[in-house]
Amino acid sequence: MWCYRGGSISAEPRINDRIRVPEVRLVGPSGEQVGIVPLAKALELAQEYDLDLVEVAANARPPVCKLMDYGKFKYESAMKAREARKNQAHTVIKEMKLRPKIDPHDYDTKKGHVVRFLKQGDKVKITIMFRGREQSRPELGFRLLQRLAADVEDLGFIESNPKQDGRNMIMVLGPHKKKTEAMAEAREAQAARKAERQGSPDQGHEAPADAPAETDAPADTPSEA
Repeated sequence: MWCYRGGSISAEPRINDRIRVPEVRLVGPSGEQVGIVPLAKALELAQEYDLDLVEVAANARPPVCKLMDYGKFKYESAMKAREARKNQAHTVIKEMKLRPKIDPHDYDTKKGHVVRFLKQGDKVKITIMFRGREQSRPELGFRLLQRLAADVEDLGFIESNPKQDGRNMIMVLGPHKKKTEAMAEAREAQAARKAERQGSPDQGHEAPADAPAETDAPADTPSEA
């Protein structure tokens, strides 16, 4: 009886002499259909083109193989996967804590953080913390949350309405922009700043177009009569 003895099963496609079938359906290097050919003929064509014979559809009958530069194909696939991971948007929930009787300066500072989070495409959980007698005045926290939501309404919206949670009151703000849009705008702004820095040393060094031309003649050279 067959028994698996361990070891990983390779996800890599079979290439060149690792392909063990009598014939294949061959696709040329530009995607053209060559047709069903013997494996030996397909390997011969691969050598002529200085390419690899790669099995791209092993379950087809006969298997489909393509002529390609397999090393270049693997590199490009890895770069595409890396770019996809970089552009992948992860939902992040930031948290900002406030007191119901917060002073104006602290409020502006906290609001600034909320604005930054929303611009980045992140959700923000706003927590109002009540202490002592403040717990008997939940309307203070509610009004503060409503004020904050109104101050940032151009960047975000109330995703979860204010609700009491023990000694705290919680509200969640969602960004108008998607995370992917915010990331794209951040990359564009970074590229623009980089281009501006690279171009700045050359600015202001060119002589004006109407500047008088310099001469090598001394200032006191007598003129000819």
